[in-house]
Amino acid sequence: MRKYVIMGVQGSGKGTQAKMLREDLDLAHISVGDIFRWHVRQHTKIGAQVKRAMAAGELVGDDLVEEVVRRRLGIHDWNYGFIIDGFPRNGRQAEFFMESYDIDAVIHLELPDDEVRRRVLSRRLCPNCGMDYNLIADRPEVEGRCDICGHGLITRVDDTPEALEARLTDYHAKTRPVLELFRRKEVVHDVDGRPPVDEVQSAIRKTLGLSGYRADD
Repeated sequence: MRKYVIMGVQGSGKGTQAKMLREDLDLAHISVGDIFRWHVRQHTKIGAQVKRAMAAGELVGDDLVEEVVRRRLGIHDWNYGFIIDGFPRNGRQAEFFMESYDIDAVIHLELPDDEVRRRVLSRRLCPNCGMDYNLIADRPEVEGRCDICGHGLITRVDDTPEALEARLTDYHAKTRPVLELFRRKEVVHDVDGRPPVDEVQSAIRKTLGLSGYRADD
C-alpha cells in the first residue's frame, strides 16, 4: 500500500499528476478541492462556507478541512493506497495528518509565481458537469462551450486576479513552511512543474522509484 501527498501552489498541476498516478497504481485520488467544489455545486452548508472563502481568496478553516479529510479517508476504499492533494496547507493540518497516517512520500511540484498566474487565469470550468479546461493547453472545441455537455464555461469564483494574489501570499506564508515540517519527518521529492504533463509525470515516477510499476504487477 502506498500513501502519497502531492503539494504545490495552485496551477502547478497537482490534480492532473495525481490522476495519472491513480490510473496506473489503482490509488484513491482524494482532492480536497474537488470535494469542496462538489459541495458548492450542490449548495450545501459546507458549500456556502467554502464559496465565501474562495471568493475572498482565503483558505477554508482547519476544522472543516480536517473533518472532510477524515470522513473521506474513513470510507477505506483505498486498497492499494491513496494520493491526496489540496491538503495539508498549514502546520496544524500537517500535524493532524502525520499523527493519523503513515505517509510514504510527499511530492512537491515547484512552479514560479509568474507561471502560476499565466496558468490559473486561463482556466475555465463547466458548472454543469465539472469538466476543467485551460485556454493555453486544453481549449474546448467550441469556444466557451463544454465538449462533454455543451454548457457554457465559466471562470471559477476563486480564479480572479485579486483572489489569486491573496492565495499566493497565503501559500508562501503558510503552506511552504509545511514542506519544511515534512522534510524533518517525511521523504519530500521536489519536481519541476514547468515541463509538459507527461515529462512531469515521468520525473515523479523516477524519483519515487515507480518506473514501469502498476498496481497489479
